[in-house]
Amino acid sequence: MNEGFSSQPTSSPSQQGFPLGSRIHDLPCDQRPREKLAALGPAALDNSELMALFISTGFKGRSAIDIGRDLLKKFGSIGALGTLPVAELAKEKGIGLAKASKLAAAFELGSRVAREQLKDTPLETPELIYDYFAPQLRHLNQEHVIVATLDARLRHTSSTLISVGSVSEAIAHPQDIMRPIITRGAYGFILVHNHPSGDASPSRSDESVTRNLIDVAKLMQVKFLDHVIIGKPSPGRNPYYSFREAGIIP
Repeated sequence: MNEGFSSQPTSSPSQQGFPLGSRIHDLPCDQRPREKLAALGPAALDNSELMALFISTGFKGRSAIDIGRDLLKKFGSIGALGTLPVAELAKEKGIGLAKASKLAAAFELGSRVAREQLKDTPLETPELIYDYFAPQLRHLNQEHVIVATLDARLRHTSSTLISVGSVSEAIAHPQDIMRPIITRGAYGFILVHNHPSGDASPSRSDESVTRNLIDVAKLMQVKFLDHVIIGKPSPGRNPYYSFREAGIIP
């Protein structure tokens, strides 16, 4: 399949009146992340403050909040950080393996919560499919192809990673896609893959694979609900492409 196949809710610490590099213990009590969370709830903390709770300690001249802010500036968003391998994250100054593992666990918990909230919701629209799979796919820097099986009420029952490709291409053969559907006796399935560029527009290869799967699904008498390409939100373009919405899948 070829392509074409951060919010910060509150002001930063420097805006709140304390200097960069301040130790957390030197901050006024109501500005320390742990105490602030206890008093006002997690929504009152910005992303760097939330990350500081997992980073815990800084190093000379940089607090845990500063390290969190540095990481966000370097990688651009929480989502992008969440896709980094632990070994790569551990190489960042002030992190190391233990802190990287804590952050990775926090990112994965957030992704699982997002999926769990949709666990019993029928994945009957491309918007719902996007909401379910985007947290784990939209920030990846390689194409990942996933087949998701469905029960008769169109609820998600399993996900299988079919292939991992390059920045612009992933190979997915119809027999590999159909195997988990048949072996699990699924009522139907959804094909999902990401475009690392963020542009969800389909390629000729994407369309060719989809049309082949339409024929195979008819032959095997299983419901091919949709093929959704996951992109990234951007002004003026849709963050996903649905082959059903486009009229290609009947």
